[in-house]
Amino acid sequence: MDLDIDFVRAQFPAFSEPALQGQAFFENAGGSYTCRPVIDRLTRYYTQRKVQPYAPYEASRLAGEEMDEARARMAAILGVETEELSFGPSTTQNTYVLAQAFRQWMSPGEAIVVTNQDHEANSGPWRRLAEEGIEVREWKIDPATGHLNPGDLEALLDESVRLVCFPHCSNVVGEINPVTEITAMAHAAGAFVCVDGVSFAPHGFPDVGALGPDIYLFSAYKTFGPHQGVMVIRRALGELLPNQAHYFNADTLYKRFTPAGPDHAQVAASAGMADYYDALCDHHGGPSAGAVARAGFVNGLIRQHEAALLQPLLDAVKDRNDLRLIGPSEAARRAPTVALALNRPAEPVAAELASHGVMAGGGDFYAVRPLQAMGVDAGQGVLRLSFTHYTHPDEVTQLIEALERVL
Repeated sequence: MDLDIDFVRAQFPAFSEPALQGQAFFENAGGSYTCRPVIDRLTRYYTQRKVQPYAPYEASRLAGEEMDEARARMAAILGVETEELSFGPSTTQNTYVLAQAFRQWMSPGEAIVVTNQDHEANSGPWRRLAEEGIEVREWKIDPATGHLNPGDLEALLDESVRLVCFPHCSNVVGEINPVTEITAMAHAAGAFVCVDGVSFAPHGFPDVGALGPDIYLFSAYKTFGPHQGVMVIRRALGELLPNQAHYFNADTLYKRFTPAGPDHAQVAASAGMADYYDALCDHHGGPSAGAVARAGFVNGLIRQHEAALLQPLLDAVKDRNDLRLIGPSEAARRAPTVALALNRPAEPVAAELASHGVMAGGGDFYAVRPLQAMGVDAGQGVLRLSFTHYTHPDEVTQLIEALERVL
């Protein structure tokens, strides 16, 4: 079955906004358009329920119920317990808090593994543990391709490694890493696993329970939702690490690693992401029950649509001699986040594309380490072209034609 692109786009108010007509949005890796169910829930919360939640009066009771609904439904989609899902202000902030917990829990001489393929959010906070005598081991990418070889991890693992951190896919390389295989390797060595899913989750909410990592993080504002960080911490690890919140919240798993109070309205609005997935599933005749099964059906539609749009773009750029395509040239191996290293600074090229109705970005995208590892001048940056399942085939054609004119 093909994804009904007209139905999809009807769920996003941005596509009926006059100011955006004719503008093809190709900077989705930085943040997606927001779907209508999220906007509706956010509007309802701010207009009807903007009070302290969980009190006995009606507006407060409903406010708390909406927050609980968001946690329960998103946890179900991700295949984890409700209490194993936390909301925080951003993925960067969530990772920082987790790093402080590991700072307290680990001892000098113990080790963690990080990669140089990561966005800085899943690299910098962990690397700072070296200040406490923690050994930081770097799992390096292939400088020619950006590929992260699981075989290279094996040499870094021993009984002193407590944590392995890596991305589900890089925000510039785009290649999808084999999370289950890597997680099994780390677990066999006695280490926990932290996966940054920020660049993967916009292309299908993962079944974290089946994949197996102990921590999985992504950003709801890149998955058609509000500006929140979504963090899964499996119970075994969450109860082992030191509490980072108020002492009286230590017995509630989803509060242990969110020291700041939650953004009530945005947490409640996150249920709109589940509403949207339900609408896609029902419209396309998917399974009638089972949150993971329904999400998996939708993910299949999304992946098929995105791959069909991605391959023509990759084909248009992979053999050009005036640029370097970062990452694989086969759509089946990557997410639709395409970084191009040019022979000139990228940001002015993005500005030129804007004159052709193409919204894209140029820069380092906080991926300084992988760019430098691949010999790309981070100051010059890359042109990044990223889309999601709501992108229309005509917009990809518009992009390819604009690239031809500008390059």
